[in-house]
Amino acid sequence: MGNMATQTQFHVLAVDDSLIDRKLIERLLKTSSYQVTAVDSGSKALEFLGLNGENEDEERNSSVESVSAADEDHQVGVNLIITDYCMPGMTGYDLLRKIKQSSSFKDIPVVIMSSENIPSRINRCLEDGAEEFFLKPVKLSDVNKLRPHLMKGITTKTEMQSNTNKRKGSEEIQSPDRTRPRYNELEVV
Repeated sequence: MGNMATQTQFHVLAVDDSLIDRKLIERLLKTSSYQVTAVDSGSKALEFLGLNGENEDEERNSSVESVSAADEDHQVGVNLIITDYCMPGMTGYDLLRKIKQSSSFKDIPVVIMSSENIPSRINRCLEDGAEEFFLKPVKLSDVNKLRPHLMKGITTKTEMQSNTNKRKGSEEIQSPDRTRPRYNELEVV
C-alpha cells in the first residue's frame, strides 16, 4: 500500500461546514497518503471544481491554476469528493446531484458522511450516485474503504487510454505504408 502511494497520490476534496470534522477527515486522509483540499461549503466545492456559474470554462481555468502541476492533466485533479450531508445553504445531497449532473465530473466518486443515521437519507444518497455513506465520526477504517473507489476511477481512465493506444497500434500495423517495408525482402516460393 505504501508503494502505491508513492506511485500515485490521490487528490480528495473534503467538504464539511464543521471545522472539527473537516480537520478530522483531513488528518485521516493525509495519514492514508491522500492529497487533500478542504472547503467549508458545497458552494466552495463547486467553485473549486469550476461548476458554480455560467462561465464554467473561465472559472475552471482559474481553479486549475491553483492546483499543482502534477494535477494539470486532469481538469482540477480531484479523484474523490467526500462531503458532509447536513450543511447550511447547499446540503451534501445537493452537491452530489450537481456533480452527477456535470458532464466533466459525473464519474468522480462521491462519499457522503453524516452524524444522523437516517435510512431513507442514506438510501436516497446511494441511489442517486454516492459510492458510500459514512456515519460520523469517520474512522480510519472508513477511509480505508475509499481506495477501491479511487482505483476504479483510475482503472477506467487507464483502460480508455489503453484502448486508444491499441487502436492506434493496430491502425499503424494495418497501414499499407507500414507493412510494405517489412515484407520487401521476402521472396514468394
